[in-house]
Amino acid sequence: MATVSLCIATYRRADRLESLLGDIRRQERIPDEIIIVDNDAAQSAKDVVARQVAAGAPFSIRYEVQPVKNISLTRNKTVELSSGEWIAFIDDDERAPPTWLRRLLDAAAEYGADGVLGPVDPVLPQTAPPWIKRGRFYDFPRMPSGTVIPPNRLRFGNVLLKGSWIRGKTPPFDPSYGLTGGEDGDLLSRLVCEGARIVWCDEALVNEPVEQNRLSIRWLLRRALSGGQDFARHTMAGRYGAVSSAARITFFGRAFIQALGAAILALISWPLGRHVSAHWLTKVSANLGKLSVMWGARFREYA
Repeated sequence: MATVSLCIATYRRADRLESLLGDIRRQERIPDEIIIVDNDAAQSAKDVVARQVAAGAPFSIRYEVQPVKNISLTRNKTVELSSGEWIAFIDDDERAPPTWLRRLLDAAAEYGADGVLGPVDPVLPQTAPPWIKRGRFYDFPRMPSGTVIPPNRLRFGNVLLKGSWIRGKTPPFDPSYGLTGGEDGDLLSRLVCEGARIVWCDEALVNEPVEQNRLSIRWLLRRALSGGQDFARHTMAGRYGAVSSAARITFFGRAFIQALGAAILALISWPLGRHVSAHWLTKVSANLGKLSVMWGARFREYA
């Protein structure tokens, strides 16, 4: 049976990390090892790991600190420390039902895949504003299991990859994305360009409780801006196909027109409900993010 390393990059989420590790103990397919790399120089996750070890965790746990604030360096450290034939990644604020890891592995075998992604289902708190609930702003597109994932929909949070595809890369995650985010899509799109087959498994669901500080239009606009910048950076790097000078002009021209159109729709749709207007405002922000790449702007999400 193939060995599996579960990699978790964490930063000041001790309570959520503890809940996640409890979920991993209850998996139908227990990982062979868990690699936890703490991006907090104060080692806020250390006690959580110590409690798991003292309680007799059914897997080995390796804990290290990566003190430089940089999500790419932290993820790279987890890969460096891993030894499994397969490497699974899950975010430290997610919850995994007992079938999660088994379903990822089963999908890899069934579809002959080099990587498998699964859905992340947002769980809104009861206190979420009604317009947030109606807008479904935290949902991501889902696909039938076995679907080869389009390059522009590749993301981390719930993923299984063959270790041979990412070990030896120098480095797997580009440190230039370390404060902005987007390092996950950058790596996965590079793998696809090199021939990796990455498929979807709709049954390998994890849940993500949405934090209270994300229930605002400000957070949604910042996330959209960052996503637009990531998409533009990946596009300009040729991850979605070759980019000529004419194609670059067309890309940014389209972004300008879409930003203008979305701004008009945000204004005239206000009577239809705040959730509708907010939807178009996020489109404005995403396209402004694309345009901002022209002058080198970067929204540093992890700063």
